[in-house]
Parts: sequence; C-alpha cells; structure tokens
Amino acid sequence: MNITHLTVRYGAFTAVDDVSLDIPPGGAVGLVGESGSGKSTLARALVGLAPVSAGTITGVPAGHTQMVFQDPYHSLDPRLTVGASVAEGIRLPRGERAAEVTRLLDLVTLDSAVASRYPRELSGGQRQRVAIARALGARPELLIADEITSALDVSVQGAILNLIRDLRARLGLAVLFISHNLAVVRYVADVIAVMHAGRLVEVGPTDEVINHPREDYTRTLMAAVPSIGDRLTAPPPDGP
Repeated sequence: MNITHLTVRYGAFTAVDDVSLDIPPGGAVGLVGESGSGKSTLARALVGLAPVSAGTITGVPAGHTQMVFQDPYHSLDPRLTVGASVAEGIRLPRGERAAEVTRLLDLVTLDSAVASRYPRELSGGQRQRVAIARALGARPELLIADEITSALDVSVQGAILNLIRDLRARLGLAVLFISHNLAVVRYVADVIAVMHAGRLVEVGPTDEVINHPREDYTRTLMAAVPSIGDRLTAPPPDGP
C-alpha cells in the first residue's frame, strides 16, 4: 500500500496531516505514537472509516484491507456465535463456509469446537484470535492491527504477537501494526514509523530507529519502555 500526502480533517481540527508511508507487499510496518497522535485515525482512513480530506491511498484494491481493533469484546457481536462472526467475512458460497470457518480457526490456533460458543464464553486472548480469524476470512492483502494487545493480560500478549508473526510468514500478509509501545512494535515490524500530532516525524528500519533515533520525540517514546530506554541511555562498558 502506498499512502501519499494523506490528510484527515474534522472541521478545523487536523487529525492526520500530510502523511506519506509505504507498506510493501508482505512487509510489516510498526506505527507508534502516544494516545491522540493520529495513529488510529490513519488506520481508519485506510479502511474507509474516516474521511480523507486530501491525498491518495493506492496499491491495495478496495476491500483487500482488513482491520483488527483494540478491544476484541466490543468488536464481536455478542448475539452471534464465534462461527457466525467468522463467517461474516467469508467470500465463499454458503455451503463452503463451515469448512472455511474451521480452517480460519485453525489458523489462529483455536479448536473448531469454539465455533459454537459465544464471545462472552471466551477469554480475552481467545476473542482477539476470533477477531483476527474473522478479518482473515476476507483474504486480505493488508492486515491492520490497531493496539490489539493493549487490552490483553501481559501473559497473553506474547502469544498474540507470535501469532501475527506466524500469519505473516504463512500467508504472505502485509501488516500495519499500531501501538504506543515500541518494545511490542520492535518484535513484529521491519520498519518503524513514529507519529506525533498527526504527522510522521521519523521512519526507518526497526534497528536503525531503535538504536539511532533521530528525533527527540522518538527518544521520549523509547525512554517510556525500560528495556529499550535503558539500552539507549546506558553508559558504554569500560575497556575494550
């Protein structure tokens, strides 16, 4: 996907300001920034849920981008079974959907028996896996993951991150992974894009941004994550 000079305005307020970013086929871009920086608005614009005031989005046909939201409980209809929720996004004849639901649940490492259960009967991690399976039902070229681990227990977050990495490798998916946590993004992304006040302030390969940040704002984000901030500011060791 090629995002060129994209702007999103709500009245006089500019939520996304002249953003240009490339997400290559099969690539993983991590979009980071504090709350209110415009990350989620940009994501919503890419799937048609926020108005584009200027700029262009090219490279991925309409309908071939799917988004997984932060809170898996609110993104799933509580009146539908898991199977029915996953089937909503499947573009196959009705007679083939049950088998496809089973395949999608297997992709996200859930037993097919989960299809008959309701979201309220599942854990947060299981619900997020269902939301990912539903998004995959549309056979997307680009998956947008918007803070998908922030509402989960720490013990579950790693498993979901590993799942995203595995799905990308198995399916050749491009991924836009959005988070306020650089440590999380670092684990899944080839490229990191840093967003502040609606603008991209730094973009580069993950290791380069982590080890040699150019912007003070990036350093501030890194300092908020001890495992990264300590490495950035620690004095060099004595001796050779």
